[in-house]
Amino acid sequence: MENKLSLEFLRVVEQAAIASAHTMGLGDRHKADQMAVEAMRREMDTVGMDGTIVIGEGERDEAPMLFIGEKVGLAAKHKDNYPAVDIAVDPLEGTNLCATGEPNAITVLAASEAGGLLHAPDLYMEKIVVGPTCRGAVELDAPVKDNLKAIARRLDRLVEDLVVIVLDRPRHEKLINDIRSAGARIRLIGDGDLSAGIAAAVLGSGVHAVMGTGGAPEGVLTAAALKCLNGEIIARLVVSKPEQYERLAKMGVTDAKKIYKTEELAPGKKIIFACTGVTEGNILRGVRFFGEGVRTHSLVLTYDDRQVRFIDSVHLNKRPDAKVRFF
Repeated sequence: MENKLSLEFLRVVEQAAIASAHTMGLGDRHKADQMAVEAMRREMDTVGMDGTIVIGEGERDEAPMLFIGEKVGLAAKHKDNYPAVDIAVDPLEGTNLCATGEPNAITVLAASEAGGLLHAPDLYMEKIVVGPTCRGAVELDAPVKDNLKAIARRLDRLVEDLVVIVLDRPRHEKLINDIRSAGARIRLIGDGDLSAGIAAAVLGSGVHAVMGTGGAPEGVLTAAALKCLNGEIIARLVVSKPEQYERLAKMGVTDAKKIYKTEELAPGKKIIFACTGVTEGNILRGVRFFGEGVRTHSLVLTYDDRQVRFIDSVHLNKRPDAKVRFF
């Protein structure tokens, strides 16, 4: 599955990134998201697969397309024998970032064999994300200072040398104070904890951990990437209302306090993860338009064959005099 579909999924996220990049800086987050969704769905319907959206834009009655349970791929139109694939998407992670032209907006898709991605409800999730060197070093319920000391030991550096990414939200006031009290540095972000999680697992990004509460669907997507990169995410759903417990029960989640590890969020053996930069970011460049085409920068990960590909693509205009330039 990985060899056949990885470049197809690259095309899906590239086209979604190009479409949303046309709205960059216009201040319209809804249009940016809509453009990404429409492009992603259009491209996915040309892929030879029997795809099912397991994490998407929402429930069927609330989302016009890419809803949870939607069938995508050529099998939805033809009855040929295509592989069954579970798909998790965030058509535009960082809609506000794209709308305002800020860094780290990306288009994202993860896929696996059927059952290979947790069907996460659209709730909040407590998370800690670290890179390969720090796997097994942190605990979700440990004091922040202890986790930071453990990360510093594994990286053979001082706590004061660590950079931790945290979403800039009122709910993180205590977390931010605890990190600062321990002596570590913080990079506050307005959106995009998935992009931050990937950066934490890539050496040289300048990010050593991600902490805080974000979306559960983004947690599953992060887990798919981290499994391919040998990083680690530990997470727990945040459930506070009776109707949320009822929804979890309907989805088969019996322990709302369960702490999930990477392998439980993304248990698949045939995982593909693909993302393309929309705006400039920590590890990916944004979409660049030039006179004769478009240039994109993407990351494609495959778990089974352990490939990590940074792909720089030039999409030329369809005209006979189009030229490729080195830049």
